[in-house]
Amino acid sequence: MIHEQRIIFGDTDQMGVVYYANYLRFFEASRAAFWRSQGRTHKDLDAAQVALPVVEAHCRYRAPSYYEDLLAIEVAVTELRGASVRFGYVVRRGAERLADGWTRHAVIGPSGRPRALPAELRVLLAVKPLSSD
Repeated sequence: MIHEQRIIFGDTDQMGVVYYANYLRFFEASRAAFWRSQGRTHKDLDAAQVALPVVEAHCRYRAPSYYEDLLAIEVAVTELRGASVRFGYVVRRGAERLADGWTRHAVIGPSGRPRALPAELRVLLAVKPLSSD
């Protein structure tokens, strides 16, 4: 799915370029949009007594983005294991690929221990490849 994100002034650094760490925020916003596209929210994860903390993150920066740019962030589940989920991301401005990356999330229960993702949530997480250039 594609999530659109407009760059605000606060996303930029002193040079007028989007600050590198903000791409992780864009990844997070696209994951929230992903859950909404499935008819769910993070509140549904709470109700299922599941948390998905980020345990690993990677971003490859290919070209800068700037204030007022409209970014299209593609997000997909690229790997689903017993107690972890990996989301992949591609960030574009128009046809130009600006960045790509991934986050790996542990699946944990209320005690903070790993657990299997409940079946009703697992069915929403079909593994799909990201589009390529």
